[in-house]
Amino acid sequence: MTETKNAKIIAVVGMSGSGKSVAVDFLTDKGYPKVYFGGMIYKEMEKRGIERTPESEKEFREMIRETEGKDWVVRQVISEVKDLLAAGQKRIVLDGVYSWTEYKTLKHEFPGMLTFLAVVVPKKLRYKRVAVRPSRPFNTEEIMERDRSEIENLEKGGPIAAADYYVLNDGTVEQMTDKIDEILKEIEF
Repeated sequence: MTETKNAKIIAVVGMSGSGKSVAVDFLTDKGYPKVYFGGMIYKEMEKRGIERTPESEKEFREMIRETEGKDWVVRQVISEVKDLLAAGQKRIVLDGVYSWTEYKTLKHEFPGMLTFLAVVVPKKLRYKRVAVRPSRPFNTEEIMERDRSEIENLEKGGPIAAADYYVLNDGTVEQMTDKIDEILKEIEF
């Protein structure tokens, strides 16, 4: 592997509808290649011939972690990150850390390189945004069930609670990206 001493990996975490994807897109526009945790699930579902629906994705996310280990997804991600580092990438964004196991594994695997950025938003506003988003909208009952499932079954709260930085996303996209820019100034050099 090439010299990785100055490499920076930003893991963006948050509940569904918090604005994680907007934050990740902002970082990819700045040149950070993205490694998408959900992409590992989607690839494996396709490989196994499983049709993607919100229900099948939820079931598969939980099943793969139960049968292959809570660290199955993160092992796939680590492999991709190492490939990017070996190719000379110095800035990488991780999209979709779900569990405490994934958090601990990443912290162990990439000491000194990894920063967790949590995107947070008041629940009422998050639920409103999720209901009207163009991709994968949920009604209030559906998003409440997804929250419950992700917190109880996937331990999603841990990485959010232990994040290094928090971005309150209760305003405009520009306000959120300005906050991220301020954080980047702190962590990049």
